[in-house]
Amino acid sequence: MRPAYGPGAAESPGPCCHNGGVTRASLDKQPHEVASMFDDVAERYDLTNDVLSLGQDRVWRREVAKAVDARPAQKILDLAAGTATSSLPFARTGAYVVPCDFSLGMLRVGKRNHPWLPLTAGDATKLPFKDDTFDAVTISFGLRNVQETDTALSELYRVTKPGGRVVICEFSHPTWAPFRTVYTEYLMRALPPVARAVSSNPDAYVYLAESIRAWPNQPELAEKLRKAGWSKVAWRNLTGGVVALHRGFKTA
Repeated sequence: MRPAYGPGAAESPGPCCHNGGVTRASLDKQPHEVASMFDDVAERYDLTNDVLSLGQDRVWRREVAKAVDARPAQKILDLAAGTATSSLPFARTGAYVVPCDFSLGMLRVGKRNHPWLPLTAGDATKLPFKDDTFDAVTISFGLRNVQETDTALSELYRVTKPGGRVVICEFSHPTWAPFRTVYTEYLMRALPPVARAVSSNPDAYVYLAESIRAWPNQPELAEKLRKAGWSKVAWRNLTGGVVALHRGFKTA
């Protein structure tokens, strides 16, 4: 998710990296930096993700759809939806899905490509929805970009109906040490050159690599979910732990 601005955001601006007029956020995740960075990559975002993940992003999204298990007439919040590509599997089930994102650039591309979807601008730490609205809430590859992760998890809990569920898909820590070493080398050495070939803002993918390395591991994220109120928290590794699916429930 592109992180919060307004209440709760840091008041003093952090360092911002520029290259030819485009922006790369720093790891303090200043909201205006992150929003600008994702605005810059919106046009080729889906293509870039497909190339950089070697097509694995499609597999991961299928697993998210299975975990969310959307049903006809259910209300689903797809937070950090970007261009709303991630929302399409939920819509196909007959559920009412709300793609929500912080980046207006992403939302513009999404609305152009999927005009029938109710794309909504929203701040992860202050969601524009009433309490107990959604049967399921999900966020894929966005929680890592929120400045106040714990607040966002509490907000997701607030807007979920009692008995509802959360599914988080996020980059994580490979479980096999030799593969973890290779993966880290790919992130820091191979990913930026590939991004330069396919992305409109390759510096943004340097931030992506840095933010993945700094992100909590699977048990640490599970504990954050529990502290936010979610129960029956569990996770499942995908691609050897490159990505992890976390799920929890709001007590009925």
